Amino acid sequence: MQSGTQPASASTPQAAPTSKKMLWTGRILSALVILFLLFDSSIKILRLAPAVEGTARLGYPVSLVFSIGTVLLVCVVLYAIPRTSILGAILLTGYLGGAVASNLRVSNPFFGYILSPVYVAVLLWGGLYLRDHRLRALIPLRTPKADQ
Repeated sequence: MQSGTQPASASTPQAAPTSKKMLWTGRILSALVILFLLFDSSIKILRLAPAVEGTARLGYPVSLVFSIGTVLLVCVVLYAIPRTSILGAILLTGYLGGAVASNLRVSNPFFGYILSPVYVAVLLWGGLYLRDHRLRALIPLRTPKADQ
């Protein structure tokens, strides 16, 4: 063993280094999600007609549109900040799960409405996975070779 190096512990997860291509793909996916959700939160905060009508169609009181938009904005900001991105992703997953449940409750079309939040969540987590080594260490998609 070389001096100054310590053996890799079986309990310490190690992530593969992030390639520039992987990092930029993750950043682009995350930016797309952030832009989409910022737009969604903005129309809710501004109480624009499409947001108010959509909320009413889902059976929620129109008075909640601003609050829903504010919660979404806070979650998006947490996701956009690298230090809190995993917390933001977890909170956004809950928010998007609520969107799935709301669309199911009113029997909206499966592919057009019910799965849309799922698509956003896949992009959200995919972008984060590609750009954040902590997440890749926590959830490795493949195990390292035994001889390395």
